[in-house]
Amino acid sequence: MKMIRAIVRPEKAEDVVDALAEAGFVALTKMDVVGRGKQKGIHVGSVYYDELPKVMILMVTEDENVEKVMQIITQAAFTGNIGDGKIFVSPVDEAYTIRTGSKGL
Repeated sequence: MKMIRAIVRPEKAEDVVDALAEAGFVALTKMDVVGRGKQKGIHVGSVYYDELPKVMILMVTEDENVEKVMQIITQAAFTGNIGDGKIFVSPVDEAYTIRTGSKGL
């Protein structure tokens, strides 16, 4: 299993969620976050924005689905501008359902 963390523009978050759902990936967590990337914020006139609003989408999927999920997120979140986001993939050793105590997705 893999944990996928995608950090995307707020205006693209629903596009990503809808595209994932359309492909059958419905279980996810979505959080509003703030941060900055390589550009270290932005300047708009004389105003400097150090941290920008983003949305983080977290989901766990089987290893064989990782490439498909990454492709869906990349296509749905793409604007072609700096700040489109990042995708992080990390291993998940175990998962348990709290209600039942069952192991696995």
